[in-house]
Amino acid sequence: MRTTLVTVALAAILVTPATAVAQASSPHTLTGNVGLYSQYIFRGLTQTNKDPALQGGFDYSHASGLYVGTWGSNISWLTDSPTVTGYSSSSLELDFYGGYRGSAGDFGYDAGLLYYYYPGTHSTALAAGTFKANTTEIYGALSWKFLSAKLSVGVGDETFGVPSSDGTYYLDLGVNYPISDKLTLNAHYGIQEFKGSTGGVSNDSFASYKDWKLGVSYALPDSFTVGAYYTDTDMNTAQTTFYTNSLNRFVGKETFTVFVQKTF
Repeated sequence: MRTTLVTVALAAILVTPATAVAQASSPHTLTGNVGLYSQYIFRGLTQTNKDPALQGGFDYSHASGLYVGTWGSNISWLTDSPTVTGYSSSSLELDFYGGYRGSAGDFGYDAGLLYYYYPGTHSTALAAGTFKANTTEIYGALSWKFLSAKLSVGVGDETFGVPSSDGTYYLDLGVNYPISDKLTLNAHYGIQEFKGSTGGVSNDSFASYKDWKLGVSYALPDSFTVGAYYTDTDMNTAQTTFYTNSLNRFVGKETFTVFVQKTF
């Protein structure tokens, strides 16, 4: 009997702290990420004129499903065409977002608001009739296992600086298929559809396009990930001209990107 009592007492001592820790587990989670990319590709377009990009951000999430975050990267696309965009200086993109997400079995859902902020100097004296590129989007996403679909809709009249473009949307269809516990196949198809018109010309005729991506990522120890992907766009002549910068580079040209990233 004494042996049994001692055993029970020891079990209580060992289990109680673990239970207390479990009960005291925080509903708050803060994570971060930093990555080095050979270039910054956004919706099929190089944002750095094919130069390297340093990117990173922080995310806070609550057990209820609510989250907020911020993310940043160096860019050059605004100052690569100053007489078109009106920016004499701008080398940074800062994103601020928040929303609610959750899951039910293999299905996931996410809805939120995202603001793209491009600090810098913009002047209509440099490019008459232009607007700042700052953009607000609302988004909603659904996922099932390795498949996902996300719709982002612009709120405001100047989506990424394109005039009278309220209601512009981007549809992102994605596949992240785990080939093994470390290797993942990444594929994506996107549709960028601009609404409205500029000077009587439909924004859709020169600013809309489609893009796709195919790549792989590999998980390394200590939360590092390396990867590579190939991207390309589908545009007509007018769209290709619109997305060719003042340095005579078509920013939607097919290209290959490599990266290394760490989460913490």
